Amino acid sequence: MAHIDLFFSTLSPYAYLAGKRAEEVAAKHNATITYKPLDIMALFARTGGTAPKDRHASRVEYRAQELVRQATKLGLAFNLKPAHWPTNGAPSSYAFIAAQNAGGGDLGKLMFAITRAVWAENKDIAEDGVVRSCLSEAGFDPALADSGLLEGAETYAANLEEAVERGVFGSPFYITDRDQRFWGQDRIDDLDAVLAGKM
Repeated sequence: MAHIDLFFSTLSPYAYLAGKRAEEVAAKHNATITYKPLDIMALFARTGGTAPKDRHASRVEYRAQELVRQATKLGLAFNLKPAHWPTNGAPSSYAFIAAQNAGGGDLGKLMFAITRAVWAENKDIAEDGVVRSCLSEAGFDPALADSGLLEGAETYAANLEEAVERGVFGSPFYITDRDQRFWGQDRIDDLDAVLAGKM
């Protein structure tokens, strides 16, 4: 059975734009997914990236155009300047880790709900009530927002270290069990082709 490690940030607009397409590809190929939320700003610092606020104006302008184009192409609501971004991504990440450990819900739906809250609904995912709502929407116990915080923090930090070691530098980032790497929501079709043995 094929496997995908999915590294992502709950603050990432591109993780939002990915929707549930990676999950659809995994289901198509009977592949499993392990989700690995991480601190994207720390990842940028460790892998030669630049935080959006520190990028050259030409990059900022291009990003603004491309995000809107991609959202339109995918039929997704999108707010280029969300009210609560950047915010603290740790609480939502810890809750995601707790949900993955607990099982019983839809992790792809949870990832989409959290990122949609930022980029389409102007909600602050650092707030407990927002995280609880996302958990509930995805079929998880909302109380997971307040459980396993120490384990969540440890896993969150470990995910960053693993990402650096395995060549991850952005979000979302997909790695197959054969170490085929794909960066970005616009590479999901290539992930599909590799899992199908076409590439």
